[in-house]
Amino acid sequence: MGMEFALTVGWSRRGFLQDESLGKHRSGPTAGFPNDQVTIHLRPRRMRKACLLYNPVSGGRRSRRQAELNAALSVLQAAGVEAELVAIRSPQDAAQQARQAIAQGCDTVFACGGDGTIHDILQGLAGTSAALGVLPMGTANALAHDLGMPLNTVGAARAALHSIRRRIALGRIAYLDPDGKPGTHYFTVAAGVGVDAHLFYKLSSAVKGRLGMAAYYVKAWHLWIHYRMRRFQAQHTLTGTGGPGSAPATSSANVTELLAVRIRNFGGVLRELAPGASLERNDLRLVLCRTASRTAYLRYVLGGLFGRRWTTPGIELVHSEKVSCQYLPAQPCSDGRLATDSPIHVEADGEFLGTLPAEITIVPDALTLLVPTNSATIGVG
Repeated sequence: MGMEFALTVGWSRRGFLQDESLGKHRSGPTAGFPNDQVTIHLRPRRMRKACLLYNPVSGGRRSRRQAELNAALSVLQAAGVEAELVAIRSPQDAAQQARQAIAQGCDTVFACGGDGTIHDILQGLAGTSAALGVLPMGTANALAHDLGMPLNTVGAARAALHSIRRRIALGRIAYLDPDGKPGTHYFTVAAGVGVDAHLFYKLSSAVKGRLGMAAYYVKAWHLWIHYRMRRFQAQHTLTGTGGPGSAPATSSANVTELLAVRIRNFGGVLRELAPGASLERNDLRLVLCRTASRTAYLRYVLGGLFGRRWTTPGIELVHSEKVSCQYLPAQPCSDGRLATDSPIHVEADGEFLGTLPAEITIVPDALTLLVPTNSATIGVG
């Protein structure tokens, strides 16, 4: 849903890992200790009933999209899965349709589309035992890239039949919606505050479809170049600090952009935006941009493009379980009035959500995800 470009331009407690198919248990660290692994439960079991929720406007021409969906459906049905295709009525209805599928006995709900479609469906799956499957049909398909999913629907459907069900943590962001009302969304890929969210605010998926990808990228680049950097306060915890009976250490920074990243590999040319991010972990990888320098932004992104982990002055990466973002206090004008300014925007998984204030946290053991058996992302295989 446009996430790849927006990122490119500026863009516990002790537990165990369990693989029932192998009968092995591996101990893992707790949330209060260095978080090299996370408690993720492997739950392999046969898929019995599945709902394929698809975005009617993802995946190119309608006739080709329908043919791909029918082919994926046939793969599942041939394997003995009771499966059906269901069109998503609107992004706002996707969560309710996912919950309805679960109420009707589905143990698996497939998101057929891009990262935005996954995001919409995720809101109805979080906290349930039903598994999320991914049939990539979008533009960036960042989560599919990170999982190592085949990027065609038939291949992804076949991979899903042999995937392992894994419990993972989800990011959660609280914010103010465009009407000024509190809202909360879960996310799997990343959440952003500042520059990248401004681009998603200005450039909807409808704009991308109307302009075409080349014109969309040109428009986004123009917006980024002319965006006036605004600072806000980000107060965050530090993973691995604190202990029994004591709170984790916190730190605060005035930043122009903040990304809370969950995945390692965004795919395409971008690849690794936030080294150290992983769905295996019970925390967020924060990218804190203390600088307003566009040169520093570009230098950082070029590191991701070329796989280089060089240090960029003014940009810091930390592991955190919680970050709160607030407007800085208004500064008085020369005539004594308080200065007012435009809002600072918030996004998650490439979807514009609203504005500050915002709080981003991690929710352990929140989602069952179908992971290919050959995935290198979260250690299956």
